Amino acid sequence: MKSIIVPVDFSEQSENALKVAASLAKKNDAQLLILHMLELSPAIMSESGFIAPEHVVHLIKTGEKRFNEFLDKPYLKGVNIIPIIKHYKVFQEVHEVAKQHDADLIVMGSHGTDGLQEIFIGSNTERVVRSSEIPVLVIKGDVKKFKVERFVFASDYREESIPALKRALAISELFKSKMHLVYINTPGDEFLSTEDAYSRISKFLNIAKIGLEVEIYNDYSVEKGVLNYSETVAADLIGIPTHGRKGLSHFFMGSIGEDIANHSNIPVITFKI
Repeated sequence: MKSIIVPVDFSEQSENALKVAASLAKKNDAQLLILHMLELSPAIMSESGFIAPEHVVHLIKTGEKRFNEFLDKPYLKGVNIIPIIKHYKVFQEVHEVAKQHDADLIVMGSHGTDGLQEIFIGSNTERVVRSSEIPVLVIKGDVKKFKVERFVFASDYREESIPALKRALAISELFKSKMHLVYINTPGDEFLSTEDAYSRISKFLNIAKIGLEVEIYNDYSVEKGVLNYSETVAADLIGIPTHGRKGLSHFFMGSIGEDIANHSNIPVITFKI
C-alpha cells in the first residue's frame, strides 16, 4: 500500500477516519493524502453565477488556515502527509486525486450506527463509495486501535464478484487477518437449496482459482444475515462488493448494502466490481 486518501471536513467523523488512515500509513510506510474540499456557498455568488475573485481568495486562505490547524495532531507525527485543498465539494475531485497519485485506499468516517446520512444518503460521498475504482474503508466511530484479525466478505458468488473478492483477499493479507467468506441464504426470491448454493459457490471458486471455503448462513434478510454472521465470528471488518455507477451489485440491490453499513458496529470496506 503506497497511498491512502482521507477526505476531511473538520468533523469528528473525519478525524476518526484520519486516525485510522494514519495508523495504516505508518504500518505500511504509505503516503497520506489528506483532502479537504471547499464548499463554495451560493451566498457569495453573483447573479451571473460567478464568484468574485476576492471572495475566493478569502475562502481559500481561511480554509488553508483551518486545514493546517486541523492537521496539527500528535498521531500524524512521522507520517508522510500531502495536504490537498480542492475548490469544490464534488466527488469527481476524489477520483481525480486517487488517479493522479495512484492511491490504493480511501478512508472515510461515518456518523455511527444510527445512520450514514453523510456517507450513503443522497451525498457526494455516496457517489464516491459507489463509483470508486479503489476500495473505500468506512470507519464507524472512534476506533482506538484499528486491527483486523477476522475479516468477513459477503457476496452472491456470481462471476462478476471475482475481482472484488480478489481485492478483499489482498486487503486481508495486508491486514494479516483471517478471511471468512459467507453466502447469506434467505427465504426470498434468492433462496437456494443447500445443493444449489454449494454448486454456485464451487463454480465461482473454481473460476476464481481460490482455495477457500464459503459458509452458508441462513437468515431472514441479507443485511441481517451479514451482520449476525459477523457478530457470530467476532469480525473486525465487513467487506461488500459494489457495482459502480449502476449502484450496488445484484447481491446488494436496493438498500441492502446501505443497511449493512448503517447498522454495522464495525468498519465496512467496499470493493468495486
